[in-house]
Amino acid sequence: MRHGETVFNVRHKIQGWCDSPLTAKGIRQAEQARKYFNDISIDHAYCSTAERSSDTLEIVTNHKLPYTRLKGLREMGFGAFESESEDLNPKSRKDYETFFVPYGGESTAQVQTRMVKTLTEIMTEPKNQTVLVVSHAGACVNFLSAWENPSQVLKKRFTNCGILKFTFENAKFKLQEVIQNENSI
Repeated sequence: MRHGETVFNVRHKIQGWCDSPLTAKGIRQAEQARKYFNDISIDHAYCSTAERSSDTLEIVTNHKLPYTRLKGLREMGFGAFESESEDLNPKSRKDYETFFVPYGGESTAQVQTRMVKTLTEIMTEPKNQTVLVVSHAGACVNFLSAWENPSQVLKKRFTNCGILKFTFENAKFKLQEVIQNENSI
């Protein structure tokens, strides 16, 4: 799941490893997402180390589920571009793949590898059956791209509080459903 809308989302700033708080709309998005999970018995929860992710997770679980924060679930690192205007982002997906590396950031392949490793470690824990993970758009889409073509699965973008529902079997993830509120962008 992606975190709710943040101040940087509204201001069109690159967030990455830096952080900004949820907006009132972001809080409402998390409250709305909580309804999806009402009838799901989550046994473990994880989020990135960013406050926007932990705040979203706490709202979604109504502050009733302990959780673990993991660096492996962080957003893509954008290096010197952190907190700068999104106008500076490369325009094509191909250019985006390694653009940030010379500026102290990560490549999309590095993010994908990190996310697959972290989520596989989470799901191979014997007690983890139904798990909620709150992360970030870039991290989630790069994870998704290990299993599916995001442009075929996502209509436009991965929205705030969007949910990617996967099963995990034989060390492989399989996408079951994408739950997005198109008004969340």
